[in-house]
Amino acid sequence: MRFAFTDDQKMLRDTVREVLQRECPPDVVRATWEGKRSGADAVWATLAETGVIGMTASEDVGGLGMSELDVLLPLEETGYAALPGPLVDTVAVGVPLLEAGGTDAQQERWLGPVASGEAKLVVAFEDQEVVPYASSADVLVAERAGVGYCVPLSDVAVTAETSVDRARNLGRVKFEASAQYRMREDVDIRALFALGRERAALGTAAQLVGLTRRMLDMSVQYAKDREQFAKPICDQQAVKHRLANALIEQEFARPLVYRAGWAMATGADEAHVAVSLAKVYAGEAARFVSKESLQVHGAIGYTIECDLHMWMKRAWALAAAHGDTAFHRERVGRHLL
Repeated sequence: MRFAFTDDQKMLRDTVREVLQRECPPDVVRATWEGKRSGADAVWATLAETGVIGMTASEDVGGLGMSELDVLLPLEETGYAALPGPLVDTVAVGVPLLEAGGTDAQQERWLGPVASGEAKLVVAFEDQEVVPYASSADVLVAERAGVGYCVPLSDVAVTAETSVDRARNLGRVKFEASAQYRMREDVDIRALFALGRERAALGTAAQLVGLTRRMLDMSVQYAKDREQFAKPICDQQAVKHRLANALIEQEFARPLVYRAGWAMATGADEAHVAVSLAKVYAGEAARFVSKESLQVHGAIGYTIECDLHMWMKRAWALAAAHGDTAFHRERVGRHLL
């Protein structure tokens, strides 16, 4: 198989990268850690203006009608910036779910505002009660006992939960499974949410690749700037080895994520296996690079004042989200056996 991203796909990546470099510096992430959301909300609005929030929505509701493959590079860039917000939930999972399974009234109320960035959408899969970004969202799409529900957050009880990544606020959600919230009954809701799980794992893997790139870039720059015995520590062979090993892990994970995106977008056989492989290797790369980055930074890397910790903790959280390494390894194993 020969594969390469198109010029349009790379142009969108570059646009998102430029927006995030300008609008989402580490100060915005840090402010979100401290409970100040204005900066993150401004970034969301800017991304909506560029069409990123509506990437997967159909053109009928003001979206771009993009596939799982099209959104990978932008999602990777949001990982690189540690963007605070439910981008995977809204773009990769929620909008396609709502378009395929929402009633006419639900679509009319929510699809346009979500695609334009005026509303944020989060998703709860079967038996999932703790939902990232629930407290800052506007609508919840959830599966309960094989039935789909689309519930305004104003009708959902949200109890805050502590997260290792305080920019990724967690909320325990409860709502009345009322008929007024039910999604369409003439579609296979279980199948739609199962597809949503694959998209969630794939989108998370893409963000993990971006996080890994950023932590490695931080470590390389720190190694150039930090001096010991009148020489930058990047001159030390042991430091070079750590950074080289981190780069290898990153570069091995990246093509697996891209392959999984291609498999999902083209409906390839065994696409779920490709997604599991992508999530395994992206998660392992992120954890490995976290550890090596911390070693390169030394004691300062343990401090809250150092930006590295925000990316490390996002990586730890996402590595466990939508199936951890053990879950996806077992799924691959069941396929092979």
